[in-house]
Amino acid sequence: MSRQNYIFTSESVSEGHPDKVCDRISDSILDALLAEEPEARVACEAFATTNRVVIGGEIGLSDKAKLAEYLDLIDPITRACIRDIGYEQDKFHWEHVEITNLLHEQSAHIAQGVNAAANKDEGAGDQGIMFGYATDETDALMPAPILYAHAILRRLAEVRKSGAETVLGPDAKSQLSVRYVDGLPVEVTSIVLSTQHLDETMDSDDVRAVIEPYIRDELPEGWLTANTIWHVNPTGKFVIGGPDGDAGLTGRKIIVDTYGGAAPHGGGAFSGKDPTKVDRSAAYAARYLAKNVVAAGLAKRCTLQLSYAIGVARPLSIYVDTHGTGAVPDEAIERAVDAAMDLTPRGIRTALGLNKPIYARTAAYGHFGRAPEADGGFSWERSDLVDVLKAGV
Repeated sequence: MSRQNYIFTSESVSEGHPDKVCDRISDSILDALLAEEPEARVACEAFATTNRVVIGGEIGLSDKAKLAEYLDLIDPITRACIRDIGYEQDKFHWEHVEITNLLHEQSAHIAQGVNAAANKDEGAGDQGIMFGYATDETDALMPAPILYAHAILRRLAEVRKSGAETVLGPDAKSQLSVRYVDGLPVEVTSIVLSTQHLDETMDSDDVRAVIEPYIRDELPEGWLTANTIWHVNPTGKFVIGGPDGDAGLTGRKIIVDTYGGAAPHGGGAFSGKDPTKVDRSAAYAARYLAKNVVAAGLAKRCTLQLSYAIGVARPLSIYVDTHGTGAVPDEAIERAVDAAMDLTPRGIRTALGLNKPIYARTAAYGHFGRAPEADGGFSWERSDLVDVLKAGV
């Protein structure tokens, strides 16, 4: 039996965090190519530091003549990302930052393993293991610490961008420690919030006065108590932010992107990868299946693992662990999810509609626990397999 009484901590980072700036650039480049060609191949990474962004990786279009045209779009796409995030600092400004574009055509050897041919289905873009997770402790079927750590930073970004709080800068981090009683979250024992501020005269108390009302709005009633420990800008000042304060890199916040450490992670990052890369698409499928298992009432918690080999279409294994909360045996759920969804790379992309420009919005505040959107964004958060899974066990 798993522990029922404990404290668990998760962190989030804002869209202005250096690593998230890079994730946003990578996913915006991906979106631009998918808008041109739904089957475009993209493996795009960005590095950001003071006054500089370097972009590298592989891209592929069926019309090679258009490849050069799209390479010319990388500069304006990058500047638009930085501008939207809000960076106009002396040493990291969307208009003046130096951008180096090192993108090139996809390796023919990788392409031959992935592409469909007369004698084989489209294969996985790489080997690897991917995990999905769901828990009934929140309405979003997500772990509470990461869900609310994201919510706080998303709210601060909204009031910053709306002009309601002009003293806040783009770079921020949150961390929540949540007490669980009988397996359910009941209170925040400590909160850490560090946010960039544009007024150099502000101290930690001044920043707390600005941000505390928004934090209270985002957390469930009663979770903040007289015993909650607050650490707001614990270093004192946080004026220099973003890539000028600390270098950023695509794919370095994988735990922030998923379940905040409450579930395993396969190790592969998501941002900048087109959906033939199972690091991304199969992780989305695993979340989709785990969420539907819990939504169907087949378990209160579900961890689901998929594994793949490069160039091979079918997953090598499907593993389910309901942590002792299952209404039916885990093996029965494994069989049901295998029957409910085609888990080949093409099957996943078709079922979830992943060949669309829907990825820049995933680059900050988590890939999971978000509401499905009308244009297909966050399609993996749908709960439309509930009846199928119930019938399959």
